[in-house]
Amino acid sequence: MDSGGGIQIPSRLPLLLTHEGVLLPGSTVRFSVDSPRNMHLVSQRLLKGTSLKSTIIGVIPNTRDPENDTDDLPTLHKIGTAGIAVQVVGSNWPKPHYTLLITGLCRFSVSGLLKERPFVLAEVQQLDKLEQYTTPATEGVPAEEGELGELSHKFYQAAVQLLGMLDMSVPVVAKFRRLLDSLPREALPDVLASMIRTSNKEKLQVLDAVTLEERFKKALPMLTRQIEGLKLIKKTRKIGPDNEKRVLSVRKGGVFPGRQFNLDEEDEDEDGDDTAALERKVHGAKMSEAALRVCLKELKRLKKMPQSMPEYALTRNYLDLMVELPWSKSTKDCLDIRAARTLLDNDHYAMDKLKRRVLEYLAVRQLKTSLKGPILCFVGPPGVGKTSVGRSIARTLGREFHRIALGGVCDQSDIRGHRRTYVGSMPGRIINGLKTVAVNNPVFLLDEVDKLGKSLQGDPAAALLEVLDPEQNHSFTDHYLNVAFDLSQVLFIATANTTATIPPALLDRMEVLQVPGYTQEEKVEIAHRHLIPNQLEQHGLTPQQLHIPQDTTQHIISSYTREAGVRSLERKFGAICRAVAVKVAEGHRVTKTEASSPEDPTQQEDKAVPPELPIVIDHVALKDILGPPLFEMEVSERLTLPGVAVGLAWTPLGGEILFVEASRMEGEGQLTLTGQLGDVMKESAHLAISWLRANAKTYQLTNMVGGPDPLEATDIHLHFPAGAVTKDGPSAGVTIVTCLASLFSGRLVRSDVAMTGEITLRGLVLPVGGIKDKVLAAHRAGVKSVILPKRNEKDLEELPANVRADLDFVTAANLDQVLNAAFDGGFPGTASTHTHPQLSSKL
Repeated sequence: MDSGGGIQIPSRLPLLLTHEGVLLPGSTVRFSVDSPRNMHLVSQRLLKGTSLKSTIIGVIPNTRDPENDTDDLPTLHKIGTAGIAVQVVGSNWPKPHYTLLITGLCRFSVSGLLKERPFVLAEVQQLDKLEQYTTPATEGVPAEEGELGELSHKFYQAAVQLLGMLDMSVPVVAKFRRLLDSLPREALPDVLASMIRTSNKEKLQVLDAVTLEERFKKALPMLTRQIEGLKLIKKTRKIGPDNEKRVLSVRKGGVFPGRQFNLDEEDEDEDGDDTAALERKVHGAKMSEAALRVCLKELKRLKKMPQSMPEYALTRNYLDLMVELPWSKSTKDCLDIRAARTLLDNDHYAMDKLKRRVLEYLAVRQLKTSLKGPILCFVGPPGVGKTSVGRSIARTLGREFHRIALGGVCDQSDIRGHRRTYVGSMPGRIINGLKTVAVNNPVFLLDEVDKLGKSLQGDPAAALLEVLDPEQNHSFTDHYLNVAFDLSQVLFIATANTTATIPPALLDRMEVLQVPGYTQEEKVEIAHRHLIPNQLEQHGLTPQQLHIPQDTTQHIISSYTREAGVRSLERKFGAICRAVAVKVAEGHRVTKTEASSPEDPTQQEDKAVPPELPIVIDHVALKDILGPPLFEMEVSERLTLPGVAVGLAWTPLGGEILFVEASRMEGEGQLTLTGQLGDVMKESAHLAISWLRANAKTYQLTNMVGGPDPLEATDIHLHFPAGAVTKDGPSAGVTIVTCLASLFSGRLVRSDVAMTGEITLRGLVLPVGGIKDKVLAAHRAGVKSVILPKRNEKDLEELPANVRADLDFVTAANLDQVLNAAFDGGFPGTASTHTHPQLSSKL
C-alpha cells in the first residue's frame, strides 16, 4: 500500500451505498445498514476480514432508495470517500441491520464497476493524499501563496473566532479546540464541515470540491453562517451549553435553525409603565362599552396614583388582564361535514351517538352562523374516551381547546374569581382559560363535573349555573372583572361518570349524552387501531419487533381486565411492551456470519442474511408477562347449589354481574342480610320474602320441617358477595326472588342466565335503568340468556348487533315469567297462576 509518496488505498473497493448522511475525509460518522447489498458487504467483507486492507471500504452517496432491491444499478454519486470501519454492531430490531462507525480517509472517483451482486465492487482512483489528514500540525506545512493562502488564513481565523465564542467546558467544543491544534489547515474544511450543522446537500458540495482552493470557498460561508447565528443568539439571550451543542453537531441532515429573533419584543415593553401606551392598548382591545368605561376610569385613577402605592400594582394588573382578554378575537370554524366525519371516525371507534350529535351541531352551525354554543355533557364510565372526544371536537371545528379539571373543587371563587378588595385576588378558571386560549370561541372541557364539592366557601356547582345556561352566559360576570363577558360562543363540554351527584338545577342546563362501555369486539378493534400502535411508539418498538394477535387481545380482555373502558387494557399492553423491550435490549442481536468454509466463496456471497421474526405474544407468553388470569368465567361454577342466582348491577364504572346467595337453617323465622346493602336493597329483600310466602302453596315451597310457610321454624341468610363494596339500587328484586325460590324448592337456577328488574308486592316486574351497561357486563361474563323487564324492551335497540345476536333475551312482565325462564323446564306451579286474571290499574 505504501508507494513512497504516502499511503495509498486499494484500487478495488467494495462500495457502501448510503441514502442519508455524507462521509467527509477526516470525519467519523455512524451509518445504519439494512439494505441487502450493504448487508452482504458487511457480513462477507468486514466481519470476515482480518487485515487492515479488508476493512477499507468506499462510502458513496446513492440517490436512489437502497432498500429497493431491484436488478437496476443504484444511481451513484460521482465522488465518494474511502473509509475504515472502526466498529461494527449488529441487531435484529426492528429488522436485521448493522450499525457501522466509519472514519473517512480520502476522496476517490469511480473508474468502473467490476460487479453489482451481491454487493457493488468498483475500480476506483484516489483523489486526495492521505498524509494531509494524518500529518500533525506541529510538523508544519508549506506556506501557501496567492489566493489559496489568503483563503486558508481566513478560514483558520474564522474557526478561531467561532471557538472563542463557545464554552470550553462543553466536550464537543474541547474536541474542536484539539482539532485546530492537531490538524493542518488543508484538512480543516472537510473536518469542520462535518462538525458544524449543515445539510447533506452542502456536505456534498464540499465532497465534490477536489481542489483545496474550491474546498475553502465552499466551506468558508458555512463557517461564517455559524458565527453570525451565534452572534444573533448572544444578542437575544445569554448562550448556554445546550445552544453550543446545537452549533457544533454531527447529527445528519440538519441546518442551523433558521429561527428569526424579534429584537423589537423587548423594546415594546420599554415604555410598559407609561400609561399612554397602556391607554392605547385599552382602546385597541375592542372591548364592550361597559368594560371600556371601567378601564378608562381605572386608567384615570392610575395616572393620579404614585407607583409606590400598593394599589398601583393591583390596578395595573387588572388593566393588563382586561387588555389581554379576547373581547373580539375569534377563530373561524371549519365547517366541512365530510372532513369532520372522517376525522372523528379516525380518532374514535364506535361512539355513534356522540359523533352523530357533533355532526348535527356542525350542520346547524353551517346553516345558521349565529348558533349559540350548546352545553353537552358526556356521561359514562371511566376510560371510554369522553375527554379525548372533546379534543377531537376542537380539532374538527378548528378551535382552541382548554381543559378545566373540576374534580375536588369546593370553592365558588375557582369559578367566579375573587373580588379585587381581597389580598391575592385573581380571576376564576373560566376567565383564566379565555386568557390562555386568547380567543372568545374555544372548546372548554369541564372535566369530572360530577365530583364538585361544597364547603364554607360556597357551592361551585351553583356558580356554574350562569356559565352553563345558554340564556344567561352571554353576560357572565366574574367577581374579579366585575363587568360582563360574553360566553355564548364558547362550546362547553362537561364529562361525568354519573348524573346522580350532579345537582338537578345544573343538570337541567346540560344536554346529557350517554357514553356506554365497549363490547369485547369493539375493544379488540380499538386495541389494534389505537392502543397497540400508541404503546409501541411510547416504548420505542415497531410492529416488526412485537406482534399481538387478535386472539391474544381477546384473552387479555376477558381474563385480565373487567372494565367498561379501555384504560386498564392499555396498561396491560404497556406491560407487554416493557417486557419485550427488555428482551430486545439485552439479547436479540444479529448473529455474525460463521467463519469461511471450503465451500465455493461465490455461493457464500449469494446467501442472504436470515431475517429475524417478530416476537409473537401467545397465551404462554401472556402468562409469563402478566401472570395467571385475574378473572375467570365463574358463573357456572358458582351455581352448583340451590339458593344462588346471578343479577346485573350498574355502577359508575360500568355494568357488573352480581351474585346473590341464600341459605336456611332451623330457627325462629329471622331474615339476615349481609354484604353492605343500602335501604333500597333491604326493602327489595323483604318484598321478595313477602311475595314468596304469599305464593308458597302455588309454587309448592316448603320450610325446613315441610310446612307451607317458608319462614316457619326457618332462618334465612341472604348474602351479596364482595362485602367491602357498597350495594344499593332498585334493580335486584327479581334476582332475590329467583334466589329464594331456588332455595325453597331445592332446584338449581340455570347457569347461563342473568337477570335484572325490580318487583312489586303483587308480583309485577318494574323497569330499571342502565340496561346497555348491564347487558354488556353479562356478555363479558359469558352469560347466554338475560331476563329483563318487559318495559325495558325498547332499550335493546341501543345494543350492538353482535351482542343482540349472541344473547337470548327474555322480557318478563311478572314474576311467573321470570321463574319460568330462570329454571330448566319452567318452575312448578307457575301454570296454575295464569288462571287468575291480571287486573290492570285504572289510575
